[in-house]
Amino acid sequence: MAKAISRNQQIRYFLYHSISSSKPSFHSLSKALPHTKPLPLSPLVGLGNLALQAMSSGRLESGLNCYRSLCTSNSVNQSSSESNGSSSGANSGKSESSGGSQKTSEQGKPIRGSPVSWMSFFLLVCTGAGLVYYYDREKKRHIEDITTASTSVKQGPSAGKAAIGGPFNLIDHNGKPVTEKDFFGKWTVVYFGFTHCPDICPDELQKLAAAVDKIKKSGIQVIPVFISVDPERDTVEQVREYVKEFHPNLIGLTGTPEEIKKTARAYRVYYMKTEEEGSDYLVDHSIVMYLMDPKMEFVKFFGKNNDVDMLTDGIINEIKQYKRVKA
Repeated sequence: MAKAISRNQQIRYFLYHSISSSKPSFHSLSKALPHTKPLPLSPLVGLGNLALQAMSSGRLESGLNCYRSLCTSNSVNQSSSESNGSSSGANSGKSESSGGSQKTSEQGKPIRGSPVSWMSFFLLVCTGAGLVYYYDREKKRHIEDITTASTSVKQGPSAGKAAIGGPFNLIDHNGKPVTEKDFFGKWTVVYFGFTHCPDICPDELQKLAAAVDKIKKSGIQVIPVFISVDPERDTVEQVREYVKEFHPNLIGLTGTPEEIKKTARAYRVYYMKTEEEGSDYLVDHSIVMYLMDPKMEFVKFFGKNNDVDMLTDGIINEIKQYKRVKA
């Protein structure tokens, strides 16, 4: 914009002197305008010729128009060339910068391998297979434990003493008062039942009698004891006749309902009347045999799932272990 204004001033000055003098001087024009840059010769030469032709033909106005169009086209060409140069320079700079960044990115890009290698995949498969195998084995073992626990009564611990047993005052099958102290110094096996039991009690007492005879052959003396949980019907005479059917050494005990209840509570025995029809009823009770040491302290219990051999071996092993510990 400043260049265009300067050139307009030069044009006016040049036209003024051209009109006033017949021979304008380009050098005098440059000297007269000390604060401006010298005009290029090529447009001024063309300007002079156009101006002289215009003055000779009397068309000064057309000469001015020609000069203006010439200067305008020259300035436009110059500005377009400058803008083209700047744009090309910018483009080259951008291309260089982009090329540099591309090179940098290509040089700085890390080389990454596959996220999952064959070795890690193999280890993953092995770990999964191991977990499945372990879970399946533990599941089967857990199911077997539940099945065994639901179909059998677990035996008591062979070490340590549970809070089972205690003092009692009962009557034996001969009508003699008996306490727990009468069994001190002897190994006893205590079973709770009732004489009117249809099947379970006879089966358990027969098993106990057979085990006692087998234990006796190994040199160990064990006293079997039967305690009634039906004191209302199990009198002394009823118990005496009942125990004779199983073993000559079997001792039968009965007593008052209060004493029977106290004794059953001390041995953690459950019992209750069921299916009562007048004087005929059954008694639901725990089916457990308790092995008591010579101090009438609890050693181990044996459930219904133990047969004669298991009961025999279990009692012998507990007695031998007890003697080794006391020795």
